[in-house]
Amino acid sequence: MDPTNPAGTARGEASARNRYDLSEWAGAFGDLGTLVPFVVAYLAVLKLDPTGVLLGFGAAMIAVGLFYRTPIPVQPMKAAGAVAAAQAAQTAIITPAAVYAAGLVTGLIWLVLGLTGLGARIAKLVPRHVTLGIVLGLGMAFMLEGIRMMAGQWIIAAVALVATLLLLASRRIPAMFVLLLFGIGCGVWQQPELAQRLGSIDLEFRLPPFAWREIGWSDLLLGVAFLALPQLPMTMGNAFIAIRQENNRLFPDRPVSERRIALSTGLMNVAGSAVGGVPMCHGAGGMAGHVAFGARTGGAVVILGVLLVLLALFLAGSVETFLRLLATPVLGVILFLTGAQLALGSCDFPRDKGERFIALAVAAFSIWNVGLAFVAGLVGTWMARRGLLRL
Repeated sequence: MDPTNPAGTARGEASARNRYDLSEWAGAFGDLGTLVPFVVAYLAVLKLDPTGVLLGFGAAMIAVGLFYRTPIPVQPMKAAGAVAAAQAAQTAIITPAAVYAAGLVTGLIWLVLGLTGLGARIAKLVPRHVTLGIVLGLGMAFMLEGIRMMAGQWIIAAVALVATLLLLASRRIPAMFVLLLFGIGCGVWQQPELAQRLGSIDLEFRLPPFAWREIGWSDLLLGVAFLALPQLPMTMGNAFIAIRQENNRLFPDRPVSERRIALSTGLMNVAGSAVGGVPMCHGAGGMAGHVAFGARTGGAVVILGVLLVLLALFLAGSVETFLRLLATPVLGVILFLTGAQLALGSCDFPRDKGERFIALAVAAFSIWNVGLAFVAGLVGTWMARRGLLRL
């Protein structure tokens, strides 16, 4: 098996059953570069209950991994998370209840899209070159963000990146494990007080409260207007259309449909919001991260989900300490390699010059805003088909 060729590996060696071997364990942590920063923002800025946040993610990952049997990820919705953190930090207008409301409304919207078949009909209207551009743009955006995270501590980042690239082809020494150990070591070295906090950790079983009871009409309005609706175009492009294409390209023996993606997105958000979770989606970048570090089945997603559930139920009071253990440049390396894996899957460009231009334009817009890129791609395609776009 060639770890540098995940698509070929997936086609040739993928099992119909989930595996829980060393490769799946390594691949389980391939999406930390996206997960950790957003969870930290939700806990530190919005003061959300870590039990509910991690339990929502963990339970959704377990269900998704068992159902799809491929490394389809469960990620925080990026636009919603960024807006929530920024608004909470600047104006305190976004409350935890508004986040729960956004998750509930988002879930209901996607359930309707899945049950009515409207989501699948919308997906069929999106040309392949638009989806290709979104995937390429997301890959580049991940790489740029990874570089930004590495920039502050280049020596640590360079050591981590070179060592990881050398180990990606090794089956005996999973690159992710070495990277995590190195990242934790650097984190403790830079913040020695973390080691003292780890020594005082106590196990304490805790269940989250029923979050819907906190939602008022003002929270519902704010959650829908600021978080749920602005996220929809981005989710449609990245976490609905692109994830289906990426999954079916890498794992043709375990294809997924738009209807299933819409329904699982809806169900995990409705259920997650009830326990105090945040808006979640299936991002194509997350799958690239899992695959890049060895995942080939849903076992990797289940493994991470079980760990998050245990952390939520027994170690919620120490979550922020655990999350701070990983040095930022190491998270940047994970994100950079995830982006590279994602961008590599979009190299099959169309022959038509106009479609290539639209794909590149969509990729450029995706680095800034996936929702806007999705709309721009559709408009560009409409213009090209009517002869209004001449290059």
